[in-house]
Amino acid sequence: MNKVLFISFFLNLFLVHNIYSQYTEIINTNKPGSSHGAFSVGKNILQFENAGYFSETSHNRINYESEQTGIDFSVRFGAFLEKLELNIDGNFQMEKIDDLRYVPVRRSEVSNFKFLRIGAKYLVYDPKKGLEDKPNYYSYWADKKFSFKNLIPAVSIYSAINIDSENNPYTAYGVKGISPTISIILQSNFSKRSVLICNLIGDRIGSKQNDYGYILSLTHAFTGRFISYIENQAIISDFYADNKIALGVAYLINKNIQLDIGSSLNFKTTPKIFTLSFGYSHRFNLNSKE
Repeated sequence: MNKVLFISFFLNLFLVHNIYSQYTEIINTNKPGSSHGAFSVGKNILQFENAGYFSETSHNRINYESEQTGIDFSVRFGAFLEKLELNIDGNFQMEKIDDLRYVPVRRSEVSNFKFLRIGAKYLVYDPKKGLEDKPNYYSYWADKKFSFKNLIPAVSIYSAINIDSENNPYTAYGVKGISPTISIILQSNFSKRSVLICNLIGDRIGSKQNDYGYILSLTHAFTGRFISYIENQAIISDFYADNKIALGVAYLINKNIQLDIGSSLNFKTTPKIFTLSFGYSHRFNLNSKE
């Protein structure tokens, strides 16, 4: 297992490619939504992406209702190479559960990390590499002319180590310690103002909870400040399986700050979930010169 962890985490650090700038004038954030874009924030860029959320859940078989509040956070840093990004992603949740099988209703409370990952992302292929006569815009806010070449996606590899505590209510029984996550990220800026992202994910590989799935995200910029997004996420696992849809909007305060609001729901009643989130992203340029 140690060998697998080593290979999965450091594979993208040893790929050899030419270096070129991925810095953009406008913040390049993974928010709103849950998908990861293919491109790094840029060398010596430190970026914080946070979202507070409220969620309601009900289960018509087990007969319970619950309310969750939490924070979804990400710290991203462009290190060493323009194509390389180091990051920390996590989600901490507090939950109140009402068991409706009893009179009076029995209430319990739990809290823990739903996930905590330390990882790295590396850009393997960029279809626009070498087109110096055309600007490379990777932000949601980019304004491009349509070209069929834009259907060709940029490709990144993301690998991370999950850190799970023992007896976590949000993981399968017996899951603890560290386990690897590997994801292939595809991103196409296929029209003048639209971006399509696909994440193919293998999570907690080799543990007692192997999660697999995908995230499809479509983002459209209506103006230089407003964007909207719609997203579909599927999770396949013996512990928990689901299919969710999310939508929302984001607003650019300035070139380094973005606000967003979104909601998501699923299509089943075992359990039924509705979530409302509010996000804030902030970029800090640590370069002496932009």
